[in-house]
Amino acid sequence: MLMAIAWLSSTAHLILQWFCRGADQRFKRQNMQLEAVQRQRLAQVLAQSSLAKQHGITDYEGFCRQFQPTRYADWKAQIQQWRTQKQPLSASKLVRYQPTSGSSEQIKFIPYTQAFLDELDHAIAPWLSSMYRRCPQLAQGKHYWSVSWLPESQREILKDDNLNDDSALLGIGKRILAKFTQAVPSEIAFAAHAEDAMFATLCYLVAERNLSMISVWSPTFALQLLDQLQQYAEEIAQVLAHGQWGGRQASLQAVKAPYAPQRAKMLQQWQQAGATDIAQLWEKLSFVSSWDTAGSKKWAQHLQNALPFAQFESKGLWATEGVVTIPYEGKYPLAYHSHFYEFEYLTGEKVGQIIPSWQLQIGDVVSPILSSGNGLLRYCLDDCLKVTGFFGQVPCFEFQGRRFGVDLVGEKLSPEIAQQVIAMFAEKQLQAISLLAVETEQPAKPFYCALIEGQFNPTQMAQFAAQLDLVLRQNFHYELARDLGQLVPPQCCEADNGWEAYKQLVMRDGMIEGNIKPEPLKKVSFASLQRFQATKNGEVVE
Repeated sequence: MLMAIAWLSSTAHLILQWFCRGADQRFKRQNMQLEAVQRQRLAQVLAQSSLAKQHGITDYEGFCRQFQPTRYADWKAQIQQWRTQKQPLSASKLVRYQPTSGSSEQIKFIPYTQAFLDELDHAIAPWLSSMYRRCPQLAQGKHYWSVSWLPESQREILKDDNLNDDSALLGIGKRILAKFTQAVPSEIAFAAHAEDAMFATLCYLVAERNLSMISVWSPTFALQLLDQLQQYAEEIAQVLAHGQWGGRQASLQAVKAPYAPQRAKMLQQWQQAGATDIAQLWEKLSFVSSWDTAGSKKWAQHLQNALPFAQFESKGLWATEGVVTIPYEGKYPLAYHSHFYEFEYLTGEKVGQIIPSWQLQIGDVVSPILSSGNGLLRYCLDDCLKVTGFFGQVPCFEFQGRRFGVDLVGEKLSPEIAQQVIAMFAEKQLQAISLLAVETEQPAKPFYCALIEGQFNPTQMAQFAAQLDLVLRQNFHYELARDLGQLVPPQCCEADNGWEAYKQLVMRDGMIEGNIKPEPLKKVSFASLQRFQATKNGEVVE
Protein backbone atom coordinates (compact mmCIF):
# COMPACT_ATOMS: atom_id res chain seq x y z
CA MET A 1 0.00 0.00 0.00
CA LEU A 2 2.75 2.44 0.97
CA MET A 3 4.68 1.62 -2.21
CA ALA A 4 1.57 2.30 -4.32
CA ILE A 5 1.02 5.67 -2.63
CA ALA A 6 4.68 6.59 -3.16
CA TRP A 7 4.42 5.60 -6.84
CA LEU A 8 1.30 7.73 -7.30
CA SER A 9 3.01 10.71 -5.68
CA SER A 10 6.16 10.32 -7.77
CA THR A 11 4.15 9.93 -10.97
CA ALA A 12 2.04 12.98 -10.12
CA HIS A 13 5.22 15.03 -9.67
CA LEU A 14 6.48 13.97 -13.10
CA ILE A 15 3.19 14.84 -14.80
CA LEU A 16 2.96 18.13 -12.90
CA GLN A 17 6.45 19.08 -14.13
CA TRP A 18 5.38 18.19 -17.67
CA PHE A 19 2.27 20.40 -17.38
CA CYS A 20 4.45 23.32 -16.24
CA ARG A 21 7.09 22.91 -18.94
CA GLY A 22 5.39 24.94 -21.70
CA ALA A 23 4.84 28.04 -19.54
CA ASP A 24 8.35 27.70 -18.13
CA GLN A 25 9.95 27.55 -21.58
CA ARG A 26 7.88 30.54 -22.73
CA PHE A 27 8.94 32.50 -19.63
CA LYS A 28 12.61 31.98 -20.58
CA ARG A 29 12.23 32.26 -24.35
CA GLN A 30 10.37 35.59 -24.37
CA ASN A 31 12.40 37.40 -21.72
CA MET A 32 13.85 39.70 -24.43
CA GLN A 33 10.37 40.65 -25.64
CA LEU A 34 9.02 42.37 -22.52
CA GLU A 35 7.22 45.27 -24.23
CA ALA A 36 5.61 43.07 -26.86
CA VAL A 37 4.40 40.53 -24.28
CA GLN A 38 3.08 43.23 -21.97
CA ARG A 39 1.24 45.09 -24.72
CA GLN A 40 -0.37 41.80 -25.71
CA ARG A 41 -1.36 41.18 -22.10
CA LEU A 42 -2.95 44.66 -21.94
CA ALA A 43 -4.89 44.00 -25.16
CA GLN A 44 -6.28 40.80 -23.61
CA VAL A 45 -7.19 42.60 -20.36
CA LEU A 46 -8.94 45.42 -22.27
CA ALA A 47 -10.83 42.93 -24.43
CA GLN A 48 -12.33 41.40 -21.27
CA SER A 49 -12.93 44.69 -19.40
CA SER A 50 -16.49 46.02 -19.42
CA LEU A 51 -15.24 49.55 -18.77
CA ALA A 52 -12.64 49.45 -21.54
CA LYS A 53 -15.25 48.25 -24.02
CA GLN A 54 -17.62 50.97 -22.88
CA HIS A 55 -15.01 53.65 -23.66
CA GLY A 56 -13.60 51.96 -26.75
CA ILE A 57 -10.08 51.65 -25.31
CA THR A 58 -7.78 49.24 -27.15
CA ASP A 59 -4.20 50.46 -26.63
CA TYR A 60 -1.85 51.62 -23.86
CA GLU A 61 -1.87 55.29 -24.76
CA GLY A 62 -5.68 55.51 -24.71
CA PHE A 63 -5.72 53.38 -21.55
CA CYS A 64 -3.52 55.93 -19.72
CA ARG A 65 -5.64 58.87 -20.86
CA GLN A 66 -8.96 57.29 -19.86
CA PHE A 67 -8.19 55.58 -16.54
CA GLN A 68 -6.56 56.92 -13.37
CA PRO A 69 -4.77 54.77 -10.73
CA THR A 70 -7.28 53.12 -8.40
CA ARG A 71 -7.60 51.41 -5.04
CA TYR A 72 -10.25 49.13 -3.63
CA ALA A 73 -12.49 52.01 -2.54
CA ASP A 74 -12.83 52.99 -6.20
CA TRP A 75 -14.14 49.53 -7.08
CA LYS A 76 -16.09 48.63 -3.95
CA ALA A 77 -19.52 49.72 -5.19
CA GLN A 78 -19.06 48.06 -8.59
CA ILE A 79 -17.90 44.81 -7.00
CA GLN A 80 -20.91 44.89 -4.72
CA GLN A 81 -23.18 45.35 -7.76
CA TRP A 82 -21.43 42.40 -9.39
CA ARG A 83 -22.05 40.30 -6.28
CA THR A 84 -25.73 41.20 -6.00
CA GLN A 85 -27.03 42.34 -9.37
CA LYS A 86 -24.56 40.40 -11.54
CA GLN A 87 -23.25 43.47 -13.40
CA PRO A 88 -19.78 42.18 -14.27
CA LEU A 89 -16.55 44.12 -14.59
CA SER A 90 -15.12 41.38 -16.79
CA ALA A 91 -16.46 39.22 -19.61
CA SER A 92 -14.55 36.27 -18.17
CA LYS A 93 -16.49 33.71 -16.12
CA LEU A 94 -16.61 34.55 -12.40
CA VAL A 95 -15.28 31.68 -10.27
CA ARG A 96 -15.44 33.16 -6.76
CA TYR A 97 -14.59 36.17 -4.56
CA GLN A 98 -11.41 35.99 -2.52
CA PRO A 99 -11.53 37.82 0.85
CA THR A 100 -8.65 39.93 2.09
CA SER A 101 -8.10 43.22 3.92
CA GLY A 102 -5.91 46.28 3.78
CA SER A 103 -5.83 50.09 3.71
CA SER A 104 -9.06 51.45 5.19
CA GLU A 105 -11.14 48.39 4.24
CA GLN A 106 -11.81 45.85 6.97
CA ILE A 107 -12.61 43.19 4.37
CA LYS A 108 -12.27 43.31 0.61
CA PHE A 109 -13.70 40.86 -1.91
CA ILE A 110 -11.47 40.45 -4.94
CA PRO A 111 -13.22 38.90 -7.97
CA TYR A 112 -11.46 35.79 -9.25
CA THR A 113 -12.49 35.19 -12.85
CA GLN A 114 -11.23 32.35 -15.01
CA ALA A 115 -9.04 34.81 -16.92
CA PHE A 116 -7.54 36.04 -13.65
CA LEU A 117 -6.86 32.47 -12.47
CA ASP A 118 -5.19 31.77 -15.81
CA GLU A 119 -2.96 34.80 -15.19
CA LEU A 120 -1.94 33.38 -11.81
CA ASP A 121 -1.28 30.02 -13.44
CA HIS A 122 1.16 31.73 -15.85
CA ALA A 123 3.23 32.65 -12.77
CA ILE A 124 2.82 29.39 -10.83
CA ALA A 125 4.07 27.15 -13.67
CA PRO A 126 7.54 28.69 -14.16
CA TRP A 127 7.90 29.08 -10.39
CA LEU A 128 7.23 25.37 -9.83
CA SER A 129 9.59 24.43 -12.67
CA SER A 130 12.35 26.55 -11.14
CA MET A 131 11.83 24.86 -7.76
CA TYR A 132 12.05 21.36 -9.23
CA ARG A 133 15.27 22.28 -11.03
CA ARG A 134 16.81 23.83 -7.94
CA CYS A 135 15.83 20.91 -5.70
CA PRO A 136 15.19 17.63 -7.59
CA GLN A 137 14.42 15.91 -4.27
CA LEU A 138 11.05 17.69 -4.30
CA ALA A 139 9.81 15.09 -6.76
CA GLN A 140 10.43 12.31 -4.24
CA GLY A 141 8.08 13.39 -1.47
CA LYS A 142 4.98 15.25 -0.30
CA HIS A 143 4.67 19.04 -0.08
CA TYR A 144 3.04 21.30 2.46
CA TRP A 145 1.65 24.51 0.95
CA SER A 146 0.06 26.53 3.74
CA VAL A 147 -3.64 27.13 3.25
CA SER A 148 -5.07 30.66 3.52
CA TRP A 149 -7.23 30.20 6.58
CA LEU A 150 -10.26 32.30 7.37
CA PRO A 151 -10.57 34.21 10.65
CA GLU A 152 -12.95 32.43 13.01
CA SER A 153 -15.60 35.16 12.81
CA GLN A 154 -15.74 34.79 9.00
CA ARG A 155 -15.81 31.01 8.63
CA GLU A 156 -19.54 30.43 8.95
CA ILE A 157 -20.23 33.44 6.71
CA LEU A 158 -17.82 32.54 3.92
CA LYS A 159 -17.27 28.78 3.97
CA ASP A 160 -20.18 27.91 1.66
CA ASP A 161 -18.65 30.02 -1.13
CA ASN A 162 -15.42 27.98 -1.21
CA LEU A 163 -13.53 31.26 -0.97
CA ASN A 164 -10.31 30.06 0.54
CA ASP A 165 -9.15 26.90 -1.22
CA ASP A 166 -5.63 27.79 -2.42
CA SER A 167 -5.54 24.79 -4.75
CA ALA A 168 -8.14 26.63 -6.85
CA LEU A 169 -5.33 28.92 -7.99
CA LEU A 170 -4.15 26.05 -10.20
CA GLY A 171 -5.67 24.88 -13.44
CA ILE A 172 -7.88 21.82 -13.12
CA GLY A 173 -5.19 19.40 -14.33
CA LYS A 174 -2.58 20.74 -11.93
CA ARG A 175 -5.18 20.83 -9.17
CA ILE A 176 -5.92 17.12 -9.50
CA LEU A 177 -2.23 16.28 -9.57
CA ALA A 178 -1.56 18.51 -6.56
CA LYS A 179 -3.93 16.37 -4.48
CA PHE A 180 -1.50 13.45 -4.87
CA THR A 181 1.51 15.53 -3.83
CA GLN A 182 0.11 17.43 -0.83
CA ALA A 183 0.75 16.40 2.77
CA VAL A 184 -2.17 18.29 4.34
CA PRO A 185 -5.77 18.37 3.03
CA SER A 186 -7.19 21.83 2.35
CA GLU A 187 -10.37 21.00 4.31
CA ILE A 188 -8.40 21.73 7.48
CA ALA A 189 -8.89 25.43 6.76
CA PHE A 190 -12.54 25.11 7.77
CA ALA A 191 -11.98 23.77 11.28
CA ALA A 192 -14.21 25.57 13.76
CA HIS A 193 -11.20 27.01 15.61
CA ALA A 194 -7.78 28.16 14.42
CA GLU A 195 -6.05 26.23 17.21
CA ASP A 196 -7.67 23.01 15.97
CA ALA A 197 -6.66 23.77 12.38
CA MET A 198 -3.05 24.27 13.51
CA PHE A 199 -3.18 21.03 15.50
CA ALA A 200 -4.62 19.05 12.59
CA THR A 201 -1.96 20.47 10.28
CA LEU A 202 0.73 19.25 12.67
CA CYS A 203 -0.84 15.79 12.85
CA TYR A 204 -0.75 15.43 9.08
CA LEU A 205 2.80 16.79 8.85
CA VAL A 206 4.08 14.41 11.53
CA ALA A 207 2.24 11.52 9.87
CA GLU A 208 3.99 12.21 6.55
CA ARG A 209 7.38 10.49 6.63
CA ASN A 210 8.13 11.61 3.03
CA LEU A 211 7.63 15.35 3.61
CA SER A 212 10.05 17.10 1.22
CA MET A 213 8.86 20.73 1.22
CA ILE A 214 7.34 23.28 3.58
CA SER A 215 6.00 26.43 1.92
CA VAL A 216 4.45 29.15 4.07
CA TRP A 217 4.04 32.89 3.69
CA SER A 218 5.07 34.27 7.07
CA PRO A 219 8.08 32.55 8.69
CA THR A 220 6.46 33.16 12.08
CA PHE A 221 3.75 30.68 11.10
CA ALA A 222 6.28 27.92 10.44
CA LEU A 223 8.13 28.74 13.66
CA GLN A 224 4.86 28.46 15.55
CA LEU A 225 4.19 25.04 14.00
CA LEU A 226 7.60 23.86 15.24
CA ASP A 227 6.93 25.27 18.73
CA GLN A 228 3.53 23.58 18.92
CA LEU A 229 5.02 20.30 17.76
CA GLN A 230 6.87 20.21 21.08
CA GLN A 231 3.87 21.48 23.03
CA TYR A 232 1.32 18.98 21.63
CA ALA A 233 3.60 16.01 20.94
CA GLU A 234 1.74 13.63 23.24
CA GLU A 235 -1.71 14.56 21.91
CA ILE A 236 -0.46 14.30 18.33
CA ALA A 237 0.88 10.83 19.10
CA GLN A 238 -2.52 9.78 20.45
CA VAL A 239 -4.29 10.96 17.29
CA LEU A 240 -1.83 9.14 15.02
CA ALA A 241 -1.97 5.98 17.15
CA HIS A 242 -5.78 5.68 16.94
CA GLY A 243 -6.77 7.69 13.84
CA GLN A 244 -9.25 9.73 15.91
CA TRP A 245 -9.36 13.44 16.80
CA GLY A 246 -10.42 12.79 20.38
CA GLY A 247 -11.66 15.94 22.10
CA ARG A 248 -11.25 17.97 18.91
CA GLN A 249 -13.67 15.81 16.90
CA ALA A 250 -16.51 18.39 16.85
CA SER A 251 -14.27 21.11 15.45
CA LEU A 252 -12.60 18.79 12.92
CA GLN A 253 -15.59 16.67 11.91
CA ALA A 254 -15.13 17.51 8.21
CA VAL A 255 -11.52 16.26 8.23
CA LYS A 256 -10.43 12.63 8.46
CA ALA A 257 -7.83 12.08 11.17
CA PRO A 258 -4.52 10.60 9.95
CA TYR A 259 -3.58 7.12 11.15
CA ALA A 260 0.15 6.44 11.49
CA PRO A 261 0.93 4.25 14.53
CA GLN A 262 4.64 3.91 13.70
CA ARG A 263 5.06 7.68 13.57
CA ALA A 264 3.14 7.95 16.85
CA LYS A 265 5.55 5.50 18.48
CA MET A 266 8.54 7.47 17.21
CA LEU A 267 7.12 10.71 18.61
CA GLN A 268 6.46 9.10 22.00
CA GLN A 269 10.02 7.78 22.17
CA TRP A 270 11.38 11.24 21.54
CA GLN A 271 9.08 12.63 24.21
CA GLN A 272 10.54 10.20 26.70
CA ALA A 273 14.03 11.26 25.63
CA GLY A 274 13.09 14.91 26.17
CA ALA A 275 13.48 16.30 22.61
CA THR A 276 12.07 15.83 19.11
CA ASP A 277 14.63 15.20 16.37
CA ILE A 278 13.24 17.31 13.50
CA ALA A 279 15.91 16.14 11.03
CA GLN A 280 15.01 12.52 11.69
CA LEU A 281 11.28 13.21 11.79
CA TRP A 282 11.38 14.59 8.24
CA GLU A 283 14.43 12.93 6.71
CA LYS A 284 13.45 13.98 3.20
CA LEU A 285 12.70 17.63 4.02
CA SER A 286 14.89 19.44 1.51
CA PHE A 287 13.18 22.75 0.72
CA VAL A 288 11.63 25.53 2.83
CA SER A 289 10.04 28.69 1.46
CA SER A 290 8.75 31.84 3.19
CA TRP A 291 9.02 35.63 3.12
CA ASP A 292 12.48 36.83 4.11
CA THR A 293 12.51 40.54 3.25
CA ALA A 294 11.61 43.71 5.14
CA GLY A 295 10.07 42.87 8.55
CA SER A 296 10.25 39.11 7.91
CA LYS A 297 14.04 39.00 7.50
CA LYS A 298 15.01 38.18 11.09
CA TRP A 299 12.18 35.63 11.49
CA ALA A 300 13.22 33.92 8.26
CA GLN A 301 16.72 33.58 9.68
CA HIS A 302 15.30 31.93 12.79
CA LEU A 303 13.42 29.50 10.53
CA GLN A 304 16.57 28.66 8.57
CA ASN A 305 18.41 28.07 11.84
CA ALA A 306 15.64 25.72 12.98
CA LEU A 307 15.77 23.72 9.73
CA PRO A 308 19.43 24.01 8.63
CA PHE A 309 19.36 20.77 6.63
CA ALA A 310 16.86 22.18 4.07
CA GLN A 311 17.43 24.65 1.24
CA PHE A 312 15.69 27.99 1.77
CA GLU A 313 13.96 30.16 -0.85
CA SER A 314 12.36 33.54 -0.33
CA LYS A 315 8.86 34.18 -1.64
CA GLY A 316 8.13 36.55 -4.46
CA LEU A 317 5.54 39.32 -4.12
CA TRP A 318 2.12 37.71 -4.30
CA ALA A 319 -1.02 39.50 -3.11
CA THR A 320 -4.67 38.50 -3.17
CA GLU A 321 -5.10 41.12 -5.91
CA GLY A 322 -2.42 39.56 -8.11
CA VAL A 323 1.17 38.36 -8.50
CA VAL A 324 4.10 40.71 -9.13
CA THR A 325 7.30 38.66 -8.82
CA ILE A 326 8.20 34.98 -8.59
CA PRO A 327 11.40 33.23 -7.45
CA TYR A 328 13.09 32.05 -10.63
CA GLU A 329 16.64 30.81 -11.16
CA GLY A 330 17.90 32.70 -8.12
CA LYS A 331 16.25 35.99 -9.13
CA TYR A 332 12.87 37.63 -8.51
CA PRO A 333 11.66 38.71 -11.96
CA LEU A 334 8.37 40.32 -12.83
CA ALA A 335 5.69 37.73 -13.63
CA TYR A 336 5.39 39.41 -17.01
CA HIS A 337 3.07 36.82 -18.58
CA SER A 338 0.43 37.32 -15.86
CA HIS A 339 -1.11 40.80 -15.58
CA PHE A 340 -0.33 44.15 -17.21
CA TYR A 341 2.07 46.09 -14.99
CA GLU A 342 2.85 49.74 -14.44
CA PHE A 343 5.00 51.32 -11.74
CA GLU A 344 4.88 54.59 -9.83
CA TYR A 345 8.19 56.22 -8.92
CA LEU A 346 8.49 56.70 -5.15
CA THR A 347 11.80 58.61 -5.04
CA GLY A 348 13.93 61.02 -7.05
CA GLU A 349 12.99 63.63 -9.62
CA LYS A 350 10.33 61.40 -11.19
CA VAL A 351 8.42 60.77 -7.95
CA GLY A 352 4.73 60.23 -8.72
CA GLN A 353 5.33 59.49 -12.41
CA ILE A 354 3.84 56.24 -13.73
CA ILE A 355 5.65 54.18 -16.35
CA PRO A 356 5.23 50.72 -17.95
CA SER A 357 7.52 47.87 -16.96
CA TRP A 358 9.74 48.13 -20.05
CA GLN A 359 10.98 51.59 -18.98
CA LEU A 360 12.33 50.57 -15.55
CA GLN A 361 16.04 50.88 -14.73
CA ILE A 362 18.30 49.40 -12.06
CA GLY A 363 17.96 51.24 -8.76
CA ASP A 364 14.43 52.54 -9.38
CA VAL A 365 12.27 52.51 -6.25
CA VAL A 366 8.69 52.00 -7.34
CA SER A 367 5.23 50.74 -6.43
CA PRO A 368 3.36 48.28 -8.70
CA ILE A 369 0.04 49.00 -10.43
CA LEU A 370 -1.88 46.03 -11.89
CA SER A 371 -4.52 45.66 -14.58
CA SER A 372 -5.96 42.15 -14.68
CA GLY A 373 -8.47 39.78 -16.20
CA ASN A 374 -10.85 40.27 -13.28
CA GLY A 375 -11.77 43.75 -14.56
CA LEU A 376 -9.78 45.79 -12.02
CA LEU A 377 -7.75 48.38 -13.95
CA ARG A 378 -4.68 50.33 -12.77
CA TYR A 379 -5.02 48.87 -9.26
CA CYS A 380 -2.36 50.13 -6.82
CA LEU A 381 -0.84 47.48 -4.53
CA ASP A 382 0.98 50.06 -2.37
CA ASP A 383 4.10 47.94 -1.95
CA CYS A 384 7.58 49.42 -2.24
CA LEU A 385 10.00 47.61 -4.59
CA LYS A 386 13.54 48.26 -5.76
CA VAL A 387 14.79 47.19 -9.19
CA THR A 388 17.88 45.07 -8.55
CA GLY A 389 18.66 43.71 -12.02
CA PHE A 390 17.19 42.09 -15.11
CA PHE A 391 16.30 38.66 -16.43
CA GLY A 392 16.82 39.44 -20.09
CA GLN A 393 14.71 42.59 -20.41
CA VAL A 394 12.46 41.61 -17.48
CA PRO A 395 13.08 43.69 -14.32
CA CYS A 396 13.89 41.88 -11.08
CA PHE A 397 12.93 43.33 -7.71
CA GLU A 398 13.54 43.30 -3.99
CA PHE A 399 10.60 43.95 -1.68
CA GLN A 400 11.27 46.96 0.57
CA GLY A 401 8.04 47.03 2.58
CA ARG A 402 4.54 48.48 2.58
CA ARG A 403 4.17 52.09 1.47
CA PHE A 404 1.68 53.30 4.05
CA GLY A 405 1.14 50.52 6.56
CA VAL A 406 2.75 47.95 8.84
CA ASP A 407 3.01 44.22 8.29
CA LEU A 408 4.63 42.38 11.23
CA VAL A 409 3.34 38.90 10.33
CA GLY A 410 1.01 39.53 7.38
CA GLU A 411 -1.72 41.45 9.24
CA LYS A 412 -1.63 44.47 6.85
CA LEU A 413 -2.60 47.33 9.16
CA SER A 414 -2.67 50.83 7.71
CA PRO A 415 -2.64 54.40 9.07
CA GLU A 416 -6.37 54.58 8.30
CA ILE A 417 -6.99 51.68 10.66
CA ALA A 418 -4.81 53.35 13.30
CA GLN A 419 -6.93 56.50 12.92
CA GLN A 420 -9.98 54.38 13.74
CA VAL A 421 -8.23 53.31 16.94
CA ILE A 422 -7.42 56.92 17.82
CA ALA A 423 -11.04 57.91 17.14
CA MET A 424 -12.27 55.08 19.38
CA PHE A 425 -10.24 56.46 22.28
CA ALA A 426 -11.34 60.02 21.48
CA GLU A 427 -14.96 58.93 21.93
CA LYS A 428 -13.97 58.00 25.50
CA GLN A 429 -12.43 61.45 26.03
CA LEU A 430 -8.93 59.95 25.81
CA GLN A 431 -6.04 61.08 23.67
CA ALA A 432 -4.27 58.25 21.88
CA ILE A 433 -1.00 59.51 20.37
CA SER A 434 -0.15 56.58 18.11
CA LEU A 435 -0.71 52.89 17.51
CA LEU A 436 2.69 51.23 17.91
CA ALA A 437 3.59 48.05 16.03
CA VAL A 438 6.09 46.39 18.37
CA GLU A 439 8.75 44.21 16.75
CA THR A 440 10.19 41.49 18.95
CA GLU A 441 12.88 38.83 18.91
CA GLN A 442 12.15 35.12 19.13
CA PRO A 443 10.64 33.58 21.23
CA ALA A 444 8.62 36.69 22.09
CA LYS A 445 5.82 37.38 19.60
CA PRO A 446 5.04 40.82 18.15
CA PHE A 447 2.05 42.87 19.24
CA TYR A 448 0.39 46.28 18.95
CA CYS A 449 0.40 48.92 21.66
CA ALA A 450 -1.64 52.12 21.90
CA LEU A 451 0.23 55.06 23.44
CA ILE A 452 -2.31 56.99 25.54
CA GLU A 453 -1.82 60.29 27.32
CA GLY A 454 -2.82 60.35 30.99
CA GLN A 455 -2.63 58.25 34.14
CA PHE A 456 -4.79 55.17 34.64
CA ASN A 457 -5.09 52.25 37.02
CA PRO A 458 -4.34 48.66 35.91
CA THR A 459 -8.02 47.78 35.55
CA GLN A 460 -8.60 50.68 33.18
CA MET A 461 -5.52 49.77 31.14
CA ALA A 462 -6.71 46.18 30.79
CA GLN A 463 -10.11 47.41 29.61
CA PHE A 464 -8.48 49.74 27.08
CA ALA A 465 -6.35 46.87 25.72
CA ALA A 466 -9.41 44.59 25.36
CA GLN A 467 -11.29 47.32 23.49
CA LEU A 468 -8.25 47.89 21.28
CA ASP A 469 -8.19 44.20 20.37
CA LEU A 470 -11.88 44.28 19.43
CA VAL A 471 -11.35 47.24 17.09
CA LEU A 472 -8.32 45.69 15.43
CA ARG A 473 -10.04 42.31 15.05
CA GLN A 474 -12.51 43.94 12.66
CA ASN A 475 -9.70 43.68 10.11
CA PHE A 476 -9.51 40.35 8.30
CA HIS A 477 -5.78 39.60 8.43
CA TYR A 478 -5.23 40.97 11.95
CA GLU A 479 -7.96 38.70 13.29
CA LEU A 480 -6.42 35.74 11.49
CA ALA A 481 -2.97 36.52 12.92
CA ARG A 482 -4.48 36.71 16.42
CA ASP A 483 -6.43 33.46 15.91
CA LEU A 484 -3.24 31.70 14.85
CA GLY A 485 -1.26 33.13 17.75
CA GLN A 486 1.19 34.96 15.48
CA LEU A 487 0.32 38.18 17.29
CA VAL A 488 -0.17 38.26 21.07
CA PRO A 489 -2.90 40.47 22.62
CA PRO A 490 -2.37 44.20 22.23
CA GLN A 491 -1.34 46.45 25.08
CA CYS A 492 -1.79 50.05 26.10
CA CYS A 493 0.99 52.28 27.39
CA GLU A 494 0.33 55.48 29.31
CA ALA A 495 2.37 58.70 29.47
CA ASP A 496 1.85 62.08 31.13
CA ASN A 497 3.07 63.85 28.00
CA GLY A 498 2.13 61.70 25.02
CA TRP A 499 4.06 63.60 22.34
CA GLU A 500 7.23 63.67 24.41
CA ALA A 501 6.88 59.96 25.11
CA TYR A 502 6.39 59.26 21.40
CA LYS A 503 9.58 61.17 20.57
CA GLN A 504 11.56 59.30 23.20
CA LEU A 505 10.35 55.94 21.86
CA VAL A 506 11.28 56.54 18.23
CA MET A 507 14.55 58.30 19.11
CA ARG A 508 15.63 55.15 20.96
CA ASP A 509 15.26 53.36 17.61
CA GLY A 510 17.56 55.84 15.91
CA MET A 511 15.37 58.67 14.61
CA ILE A 512 16.71 62.24 14.81
CA GLU A 513 14.51 64.54 16.86
CA GLY A 514 14.24 67.17 14.13
CA ASN A 515 12.93 64.57 11.67
CA ILE A 516 10.21 63.18 13.93
CA LYS A 517 6.59 63.81 13.03
CA PRO A 518 3.52 62.32 14.70
CA GLU A 519 2.33 59.22 12.86
CA PRO A 520 -0.88 57.34 13.71
CA LEU A 521 0.87 54.02 13.03
CA LYS A 522 4.53 53.55 13.91
CA LYS A 523 6.81 50.51 14.10
CA VAL A 524 9.07 50.41 17.18
CA SER A 525 11.33 47.80 18.72
CA PHE A 526 10.39 45.86 21.83
CA ALA A 527 13.69 46.96 23.40
CA SER A 528 12.76 50.61 22.88
CA LEU A 529 9.33 50.11 24.49
CA GLN A 530 10.89 48.24 27.41
CA ARG A 531 13.44 50.98 28.03
CA PHE A 532 10.73 53.63 27.88
CA GLN A 533 8.52 51.77 30.37
CA ALA A 534 11.45 51.14 32.70
CA THR A 535 12.44 54.83 32.65
CA LYS A 536 8.82 55.87 33.26
CA ASN A 537 8.70 53.60 36.31
CA GLY A 538 11.92 55.05 37.70
CA GLU A 539 14.03 51.97 36.98
CA VAL A 540 17.72 52.21 36.09
CA VAL A 541 18.30 51.43 32.40
CA GLU A 542 21.73 50.27 31.27
